[in-house]
Amino acid sequence: MTINTREDIKLSNAQIAWRAAQDIANDAYVNLGIGFPEMVARYQPPGRQAIFHTENGILNFGEPPAVGQEDWDLINAGRRAVTLKPGAAFFHHADSFAMVRGGHLDVAILGAYQIAENGDLANWRVGSKSVPAVGGAILETSSVFG
Repeated sequence: MTINTREDIKLSNAQIAWRAAQDIANDAYVNLGIGFPEMVARYQPPGRQAIFHTENGILNFGEPPAVGQEDWDLINAGRRAVTLKPGAAFFHHADSFAMVRGGHLDVAILGAYQIAENGDLANWRVGSKSVPAVGGAILETSSVFG
C-alpha cells in the first residue's frame, strides 16, 4: 500500500471531523476523544443524531456553546465547554469506563498521533500541558473494536 503524504492534499482537522460525522449511524453511542475529535459534534448531518459520550461522565452532550455562553461546570474530558441535549446524563468517571469496558459504545473517534498501516495505534502525552491520561484511548480501542 502506498500512502501519499504530500502536504498539498492534507485534510484540515475540520474536514476530518466533518467526514467522520458523516459515517456515524443514527442513534449510535459515540465517544469523542480529546482534541480535534471533539469537533465531530458540530457536523452531524441533518436528521441524524449521535449520543455522544465523554470519559469524565456525560452522555448525550452537543456541540460547543457560543463564545461567552460557556458553563464551565459542563466540560468534556478535554476540559472544553459542551452543551447538553435533552435527556443528557451525568455519572462518575468509573461508570463511564464501565460503559466502555462493557461494550456499550458503537464508535470511538480518537485523536491519534500515529497509526500504522496494519492499524496499530501509537498514543502518548506530548509536552507538560497536555492531558496525561492516554490510557483511555487504549481501553476504548480494545472495547469498541475488540
